[in-house]
Amino acid sequence: MALSEGALAIDGDKKIAANVSDQDTSDIDSNEPVQHVQKFQYSDERKLGITGAFFLIVNKMIGTGIFSTPSSVFAATGSVGVSIFLWVIGGVLTFCGLSVFLEFGLAIPRSGGEKNYLERVYRRPKLLATCVLLSQMILLGFSSGNSLAFGRYLLYASGSTEGDGWKARGIGVVCITFSVLLHGILPKWGIRLFNVLGVFKIVILFFIVFSGFAALAGHRRVPNPHNFDNAFHLGVGENYGGGGAYAYATAILRVVYSYKGWENANYVLSEVKNPQRTLKIAAPLAVAGTTILYTLANVAYFAAISKEDLAASEVIVAGLFFRNVFGDNAGTKVLPVFVALSNLGNVLALFLHWAITVIVLLAPPAGPAYEFIVDLYTYPGAWINAFVAAGLLYLQYKKSEKWTSPFHSFLPVTVLYVLVNMFLAITPFIPPTGPTDPNGYPYYVFPIVGVGVLLAGAFYWLLWARVWPRLGHYQIESERIILEDGTEVVRYKKLKL
Repeated sequence: MALSEGALAIDGDKKIAANVSDQDTSDIDSNEPVQHVQKFQYSDERKLGITGAFFLIVNKMIGTGIFSTPSSVFAATGSVGVSIFLWVIGGVLTFCGLSVFLEFGLAIPRSGGEKNYLERVYRRPKLLATCVLLSQMILLGFSSGNSLAFGRYLLYASGSTEGDGWKARGIGVVCITFSVLLHGILPKWGIRLFNVLGVFKIVILFFIVFSGFAALAGHRRVPNPHNFDNAFHLGVGENYGGGGAYAYATAILRVVYSYKGWENANYVLSEVKNPQRTLKIAAPLAVAGTTILYTLANVAYFAAISKEDLAASEVIVAGLFFRNVFGDNAGTKVLPVFVALSNLGNVLALFLHWAITVIVLLAPPAGPAYEFIVDLYTYPGAWINAFVAAGLLYLQYKKSEKWTSPFHSFLPVTVLYVLVNMFLAITPFIPPTGPTDPNGYPYYVFPIVGVGVLLAGAFYWLLWARVWPRLGHYQIESERIILEDGTEVVRYKKLKL
């Protein structure tokens, strides 16, 4: 009996089924050898090359964040120069993470990303790391932020000034429901729409960057905000985020949220052609290009929006930018719709995902919810990334592990990644220097919920892998096989003792 299964990969070169016992071959003809499954492996023609991997990463990275989070990043810091610098730091941090994931991914060329890396390092207790990670991915892998932003931008395009109220959340529920139904009923059309909207959001981002150059040259419908005069002066943050370590930690978390997706190629490594060459070229190019675009987009925002308006704009930063540059006309009503559609592209997903997304959309009390959703979504990842990077340090310097990889992440890079993620994991528990509810909810809510979800995964592991097997006199074993459609899965089975 299969307890659970997930799309994970095995060695991209060997493509064999691992740990398949006599009891576990119900999906395979009993007259055929186990190696029969090898013929279902992905062919080179179906695998991603450098161009495909590049666009896969870019398409996953560029999303709602850059159109919505710059407001809260600036409000938390109160400084134009510092907030732009944080976006550059976000790119540097992403490169550090990429270095860690490249070493792991090229040493373990399987789909599944950090699940494989955590299992390689933290092998005891068996499956504990897996349960903790999957708890985070299942319970906090929602699309609530994108769905809410979709609702906010549609309302803004219609002329409404309502914030994260029930109208925006209701539209968000419709958004995620449509996405799930489309993928469930017409999956091919869901993929086509996802690809079209992926191009959409990249075009919109380029449009903002070039419009920013025009705004810097004086082509805007509002007075010069002079945001680059004394760019590193602090001030606005005192009235919004309160400043201090807590404010900077939440600001960086929101920047990290906008960069999410850089690790996407590691989740499908079995579908990447010549991973060593492809990832070494495609991933750094994708991250570098996105970092440049994000930095220039923030320069564009500051070129056209006053500090006060930017700090208070919340989700609709891009909409306010379009209005200030092009005026309050039909065009500036249509452009936010395009941004909303780009948010839809990041939502396109199935029932469990829908249920959790809707709960997170509707559960926060009336008032600002987007920042809370972003913080809750991003925060547990800091713990996961810290453990992944710390595990790599262990493998590199523990000779008995006999660790080798075609790529080596340098010590200062890995250490920096560990330290920054530990800062992001611990600092949110420290009270801010200003209001203790800077976003309308107690400062400690999202870190407590985030850690609670990780601990819930550990509690589930205790029941699933220890208590229930002991009471039922069985043990959990895993198998890795390839299905007829080429999908590689891991299945967990009960074996009677």
